[in-house]
Amino acid sequence: MNKEKNEINVLDELNKGACMGMDAIHFILEKVSDDGLKEELSRQYEKYKEISDKIKQLYSEYNKEENPHETNSVNKALTWYGIEMKTIMDSSTSHIAEILLQGTNMGIIEGRKLLNHKDTEGQVHQLVQEYVSMQENAVEKLKTFL
Repeated sequence: MNKEKNEINVLDELNKGACMGMDAIHFILEKVSDDGLKEELSRQYEKYKEISDKIKQLYSEYNKEENPHETNSVNKALTWYGIEMKTIMDSSTSHIAEILLQGTNMGIIEGRKLLNHKDTEGQVHQLVQEYVSMQENAVEKLKTFL
């Protein structure tokens, strides 16, 4: 795989992760009763959006015809359904924080795999690092709501 295709691939994967994070927060926010958690999730949503915007801007340097890949409607529906099923019996702040921690940890794992196994440089590499760092910070904040 040539360098340019690799960078596009990494940006696509990163954007899917950011979109999944935004979708999950969007779907779960209506179930949150704790004002502190609502505030933290709004902050996280903005961070995901900021990263997604940076990805879109950078993506155009590699591919003028397309936009970065996002989560498809099936994945959005599965995310929504999973949140509905996991919160139907328990929508406590602690349980919601646990659900979000699990998803965020999956994002960290995917981000770390991109850092460890994809040869990225410059702005793309920095963006992956920013994404992972943002999620690691989110984990620390979410732990306080357990």
